[in-house]
Amino acid sequence: MSREKTVAEHYTHGALLDAITSGLKAMGKSPDTVSVDDLAPVDEFHIGGRQASEAFLSQLPLDANAHALDVGCGLGGGSRFAASRFGCRVTGIDLTAEYVEAGQVLCAWVGLEEQVTLHQGSALNLPFEDAVFDAAYMMHVGMNIPDKARLFAQVARTLKPGGNFGVYDVMRTGAGDLAFPVPWASEPKTSALAAPEDYKAALEAAALSVVAERNRRDFALDFFARLQAATPADGGPPPLGLHVLMGETRAEKIKNMVENISAGRIAPVEIIARKRK
Repeated sequence: MSREKTVAEHYTHGALLDAITSGLKAMGKSPDTVSVDDLAPVDEFHIGGRQASEAFLSQLPLDANAHALDVGCGLGGGSRFAASRFGCRVTGIDLTAEYVEAGQVLCAWVGLEEQVTLHQGSALNLPFEDAVFDAAYMMHVGMNIPDKARLFAQVARTLKPGGNFGVYDVMRTGAGDLAFPVPWASEPKTSALAAPEDYKAALEAAALSVVAERNRRDFALDFFARLQAATPADGGPPPLGLHVLMGETRAEKIKNMVENISAGRIAPVEIIARKRK
């Protein structure tokens, strides 16, 4: 089995749209009344959720004239948020067919089907022409892709000169074996963590000049603390949340994530780069 197929299977749910529909029903919502904000608990599959998306994507910047590429878009939550918040057009691509299919349905539910388009495919072989996007970004994607040089070369090819590329990934920030499973991998062989220095070298090699960098370790630990504090006393999950995506292993994955961050082995890091003219 290829690595990409293994990664896609790791994320495949099997009945994802049904699970989201059931969660919405429990919230008193339906496909006719749901909003982008209602979907945020399940849409934002990265550390910090919607708050992180706002802080990260605001740095690109995006506006109503921009066409952005969302690399590893998952359900398209980041794409829908960017489109609704900044007014831009967004094209997303992801390996997991179920995510893309469900995500396109969600776009229609919130009236963004003309503004957001999702594709199933590989970030290592982007099916887009050269220099077509004003900006690009990825959120918690590179941890599954060993060949970051090829990944960034593909993104750079599709970016217009002067276009910004934002990376918000979990990166290797210290020594020590990681506790598994984690949200992006059940075992070490499907994890492809790299240090910020490796990211920056691969970006520079792809003619993407690094213009900003921010380690979000403290933000992440605060986010997980608040997440734990918000958990109902009986331990029951809310109608919509990351448990819908991660299933029964959610608690263990989050516990290991917090342990790994607390020990200094990993941290979420933002890097903003710009394609050289």
